[in-house]
Amino acid sequence: MAWDFETDPEFQEKLDWVDRFVREECEPLDLAFPHLQFHPLTPERRSVIDPLKEEVKRQGLWATHLGPELGGQGYGQLKLALLNEILGRSLWSSIVFGCQAPDTGNAEIIAHYGTAEQKEKYLQPLLDGECFSSYSMTEPHAGADPTLFKCRAHKDGDEWVINGWKYFSSNAKTASFLIVMAVTDPEVSAYQGMSMFLVPTDTPGIKIERNVGLWGEELNQGSHALIHYDEVRVPADNLLGGEGQAFAIAQTRLGGGRIHHAMRTIAVSQKALDMMCERALSREVSGGKLAEKQFVQGYIADSYAQLIQFRLFVLYTAWEIDKYNDYKKVRKDIAVAKVVMPTVLHDIAWRAMQVHGALGTTNEMPFFGMVHSAGVMGLADGPTEVHKVTIARQVLRNYEATDGMWPTQWIPGKVEAAKAKFAHVLELEVGNL
Repeated sequence: MAWDFETDPEFQEKLDWVDRFVREECEPLDLAFPHLQFHPLTPERRSVIDPLKEEVKRQGLWATHLGPELGGQGYGQLKLALLNEILGRSLWSSIVFGCQAPDTGNAEIIAHYGTAEQKEKYLQPLLDGECFSSYSMTEPHAGADPTLFKCRAHKDGDEWVINGWKYFSSNAKTASFLIVMAVTDPEVSAYQGMSMFLVPTDTPGIKIERNVGLWGEELNQGSHALIHYDEVRVPADNLLGGEGQAFAIAQTRLGGGRIHHAMRTIAVSQKALDMMCERALSREVSGGKLAEKQFVQGYIADSYAQLIQFRLFVLYTAWEIDKYNDYKKVRKDIAVAKVVMPTVLHDIAWRAMQVHGALGTTNEMPFFGMVHSAGVMGLADGPTEVHKVTIARQVLRNYEATDGMWPTQWIPGKVEAAKAKFAHVLELEVGNL
């Protein structure tokens, strides 16, 4: 038997160090420098952040999602899951550890599909933590459905010319470059007719029309850009991968992004459960503490059950990715984690907010932010509904329709089959009665 639910002692020591480091060094950054994670470092912030990055590197925990040849540790997805369920407690921690989204996914596809020159120009600065990137795929009228994309790129001599609109290009306003997905051959299927391009953000013709914010952020002060590409010219060498390969590249990128979101969501959900339990033990109400009330006990029990099931499934999926080294082969279970994730976070955060009473609904507690994050997780890297369709199709591949009139588990038919199987015994028993 190879089943094992323990982490090896050496890596557990690293996780214990990360837990203390995130609590003492990263979580305070969220309060001191809110919403500045993806902004270029000022000299003042650099004096704080750079020493933390150096300490992470000394611990051998920098960019652990990448292999040693790219400056990472090659830990694999299972160890990354155990790490991310701690890092997810803090918005700044992924920056300090060199594994922030969307840069992790962008780095992965450049590492996999980029030329040597592209890796030197675009990948290495990402790995060094000296720049940010943006993934510019979805469109205002189409969302994430590639079959409806209209943004075009055509060849003009030794250049590609990009025209169209992209929506929700996260971190574009502070990014050094964008990875743009565009239709290059409208005469074939969208799955063969799109390509990806590496586009520096200072390229003429790129216009950010709006920086869309999430709920609670000021208008035009968010980080999700609506971009107009107007005669944007890039050298032919800026094509990422082969022409027509965008869909395959996108699946490589999004598979990892989805499971990484799930890993970090474990941390946020655990934080909500921790706050719920602390409040239940601390708050006096008529007849005793909240922890003694059955409704609250039910909240705690349901939340723990949801979280532990979700965590085990995410760890199992990460193990599968390591085992097969093929996101496509684990596509179904990645989709399951993606579907379950927003519900788990929403339910636990909502219960925790309820246990905190009026205080829980205020901006002095983080619960509405967590609930809102659950809504975002239901849409990021593809809507929940699309992933449910994927799951159903993948599950159904393991089944066949019955040829007869009745289901294969129809009891009268199974009774007849059982009688026929044991007819020689049943005849003797009847004769002896």
